[in-house]
Amino acid sequence: MLRALTQMPADMSSDSRRQLLNAVTDLFLLDNEPTELAKEHYGKIALHALPRLEDDHRRDYAEQVAEMETLPREVATSLAGDPDSEVARLVLKLSPVLTDADLAAIAVSQSQRHLAAIAERSRLSESVTDILVERGDRIVLETVSGNEGADLSDHGFERLIERSVGDAGIGLALSTRSNLTPGRADRVMRIVEELSGENGLWSKPNDEAVTLARQARQHRLEVKLLLVDLAANKRTLDDVVTMLAEEDRAYHLAQVFAQIGEISIEQALRILMQRDVSGIAVLSRALNLGAAAFEAILTLRAQRLLFARKSAEDDLKSYMQLDLATAERTLRFLKMKLKLA
Repeated sequence: MLRALTQMPADMSSDSRRQLLNAVTDLFLLDNEPTELAKEHYGKIALHALPRLEDDHRRDYAEQVAEMETLPREVATSLAGDPDSEVARLVLKLSPVLTDADLAAIAVSQSQRHLAAIAERSRLSESVTDILVERGDRIVLETVSGNEGADLSDHGFERLIERSVGDAGIGLALSTRSNLTPGRADRVMRIVEELSGENGLWSKPNDEAVTLARQARQHRLEVKLLLVDLAANKRTLDDVVTMLAEEDRAYHLAQVFAQIGEISIEQALRILMQRDVSGIAVLSRALNLGAAAFEAILTLRAQRLLFARKSAEDDLKSYMQLDLATAERTLRFLKMKLKLA
C-alpha cells in the first residue's frame, strides 16, 4: 500500500495532500518497528508531499512527527531545514533522528531562529555547540550557555567568554551551569561579580546574578558531599535521586549515576536524557532504585523532553515489571560495549 501511494497525482490540491499524508502517517505509526522498505516508501510520500503543502499544514505535520524515532532521516532533515522556522523548531529541538552532521549543516546555513531551536536540545556535542557559539545571536548564546546538555569545548568556552563582554545575560546563564569545571566556574564567577559591581551592567552588587552564580557554586559543592555520603552509606540512593530530580538537577543526577553505576558522567547524562526510556530504566533497576525515585526521574524527563503525563505513567508501570536480574545482566553487557567502543 505504501509503495502504491508514492505515486501521487500531480494535480492534487494542498489540502488533499495534507489529508493523504496524515492518513499514511497514522498508518505508519501503527508499526513500532517498520522495515527499511516501509520507511523508504513512507519517506518518498512525505518528501513528495511536503514542498506542496501550505506553511501551516507543514507546521502541523512537523509537530506530529518531531519525536518519531522511526521517522526517515531524509524527512527529518527536510523539516529541520525548512525555511519556516516554526516548521523546523520542534524537529530541531526534539528529533532523535538528526545526527551531529545534520545539526551542524543546518547551524551553518539557517536562520537565528533555527539556531535557537538547536540550542534547546537536551544533548549537543562540542562540534555543534562550537558553531552555535560562533554564529548565534544573543538569544542563541544565552540559551546554549545555560544548557547543561550542551558540551563546551575549550574553544567554545573561550568564545562564549569573549562574546559575553557587554552582555550580562550570557555570563548569568553560564554561571548557573552545574557542570562547569572549578577553573571555568571561578572565571565565570569573577565576570558575574564584575558585571554586578557599581560600574557594571547590573545596578546592585548583590543582585540576582551573583545570587544565582553562588547558588550554582553551592550546588556543585553539595553534590560532592552527597557522593561522599552515598559512599559512606549515610544517605540512600533513593533519597538523593529523588531530591536531585525534584530540583531538576539533571547533570548532578548524572554524576550520582556515574559514580554508583561505574560509568562516565557523559554516558550517564546521555542515558538519562535520551528519549528512549529503556536505558535509564535498566540503569535505575540495576541499582535497585525504588518506584518513587524513578517516578521523580520520569517527571524530570517529562519536563525536559516535553513528554505527556500518560507516557510517564506507562513507563513507570513498565519499570515496576522490569526484572532485577535482567536489568543487571543488561547493564553489564552495556558496560562491556562501552569499554570496547
